[in-house]
Amino acid sequence: MNYPESFEELIECFKMLPGIGNKGAERLVYHVLEMDNQSVDRFSNALVNFKKKIHYCKTCGHICEGDQCDICSDQTRDRSAICVVESPRDVFAMEKLKEYHGLYHVLGGTVSIMDGKSMEDLNIQSLFDRLNDEVKEVIIATNPTREGETTALLLAKLLSKKNVTVTRIANGLPVGSSLDYADELTLLRSFEGRQKL
Repeated sequence: MNYPESFEELIECFKMLPGIGNKGAERLVYHVLEMDNQSVDRFSNALVNFKKKIHYCKTCGHICEGDQCDICSDQTRDRSAICVVESPRDVFAMEKLKEYHGLYHVLGGTVSIMDGKSMEDLNIQSLFDRLNDEVKEVIIATNPTREGETTALLLAKLLSKKNVTVTRIANGLPVGSSLDYADELTLLRSFEGRQKL
């Protein structure tokens, strides 16, 4: 016996999310079935509002609801340093440290031959547009994966032609991990031990 059409459609929608297979999607649909109408309305409105309101900062590529993210618009931030990360998740991980007070730049991914992603596919040109006399250091904080390391090396080569110090966060992070899964102390030590590339 097959599920009703609307039930199947919701299963397929949940399966679009990473890490959700058929069984997990079915469990979620059954959970939605048991929710009251007010909770379902709140959930669906939150999804619609999220897609309408959240976009990428025109300056750095981080997520925001206005023209600029809170970090770019904060005039108390140290404007002499820009920390380059792969995704908005990494910005939130770095901000948990409460030790770095500079600006960020979100690449929107990494160079990946497998995925057909090159430097041209990343948010790099806007980084170069931001480099002015005020910026003294660019900190490359891509994840310590093969793709992250490749991106860091290519970016460092491009930045070597600019009048800016280029550093890389130290490898206190295990290879193959992501910044947003690292504990705060490991991330802090990685940040403090960054080295010039």
